[in-house]
Amino acid sequence: MSSSDFRRSGHMPTLLTATLYFGVSSMIWLLLGALANSIAPDLGLSDFQKGLLVATPLLGGAFLRPVLGVMTDRVGARSTAMLGMWLTIPPLLLGWLWADRLESMLLVGLFLGVAGASFAAALPLASRWYPARFQGLAMGIAGSGNSGTALATFFGPRLALDWGWHAVFGLALIPLLATLGLFWLFAQDGPDQPPPRPITAYANVLSLGETWWFCLLYAITFGGFVGLASFLNVFFLSQYGLSKVEASNVATICVLAGAIFRPLGGHLADRFGGVRILTGLFLAVGMALVGMAVPPSLSLGTFLVFVAMAALGMGNGAVFQLVPQRFPREIGVTTGIVGAAGGLGGFLLPTFLGTIKQMTGGFGGGFLAFAIMGGLGGALGLAYASRGWQRGVGGLGVPAVEAIAPNSRLAEV
Repeated sequence: MSSSDFRRSGHMPTLLTATLYFGVSSMIWLLLGALANSIAPDLGLSDFQKGLLVATPLLGGAFLRPVLGVMTDRVGARSTAMLGMWLTIPPLLLGWLWADRLESMLLVGLFLGVAGASFAAALPLASRWYPARFQGLAMGIAGSGNSGTALATFFGPRLALDWGWHAVFGLALIPLLATLGLFWLFAQDGPDQPPPRPITAYANVLSLGETWWFCLLYAITFGGFVGLASFLNVFFLSQYGLSKVEASNVATICVLAGAIFRPLGGHLADRFGGVRILTGLFLAVGMALVGMAVPPSLSLGTFLVFVAMAALGMGNGAVFQLVPQRFPREIGVTTGIVGAAGGLGGFLLPTFLGTIKQMTGGFGGGFLAFAIMGGLGGALGLAYASRGWQRGVGGLGVPAVEAIAPNSRLAEV
């Protein structure tokens, strides 16, 4: 597998614009988390309300990802993505010019979920240009657009200090509109776009147990990544008494780990098998976050969160190395369903951490619970779910480079 083979096998302009679209959308999706330390004092928010505020866009994304997933399969990923960008403009305008209470900010956050739903169009747009042997790498590159979350955590607090947090929503319109123009010029739908199918046909995907297992796995990996990314600014400021800018610096380092290492997770899954890689990553997340149960020093805490975020990011790439292999004809709707589970997991995590902080005065119990349920629970669940998976389609330690077996129930969907 060489880089020249990869470049020749697909359409690089589409892969790059899909990555850019996902990146800018991820940045916008995480704006409330990035600005929470500026918004909370103005609105007098409690710990629980902080967690709810930063989690609300994640809930909106969870609801909208299946919608964009169905549209991707029916009208094409390019048209769906462009519609998603147009629909992201109104909540940014509302956040800039209107929202000044918790209730109105929650409404803005819910509508910003359309930016998070970009995942359901960006990844299928990239996937349909590449053969099975490059799925992990292609999906990993497109998925690395979640590095936009680091842009939010780094620049958001700084811009809020200089311009005020309302203005940051208006400034976000600039990269969004630029991306919309580039996408219109260079992005193309892949040659394997499936013909439109009745909406009822997608119920078959939901009837498969494998769909729900993928939902659980992604709720842990992506939910853990995006949930922590939205909450780390709040955590580092509250736990260690850092300034807003200092908290954003440390949070950005950790968020970048998850974004940068995501393609590596997909690539390793191509080479060694998605199940084998995912199992090790789940255990790594669990071990790292156990160390956060009793609050460590700032340097050690940063290192442990960095390791956990890197493992979660690689886990995202590994999960979506498996999905296109097992659902090649329904990749859009499956991406939407599985992505929705990831968004729901992301909503629950910061809400839970904020609640634990308000109830106990610390975050340790929340990190320990996620270490056990997400790390150990994810590894055990994956071991159970993968027992019947076909060899060559992400089986234990086997690279997923072969077509789905004709007798597989998935081939009948």
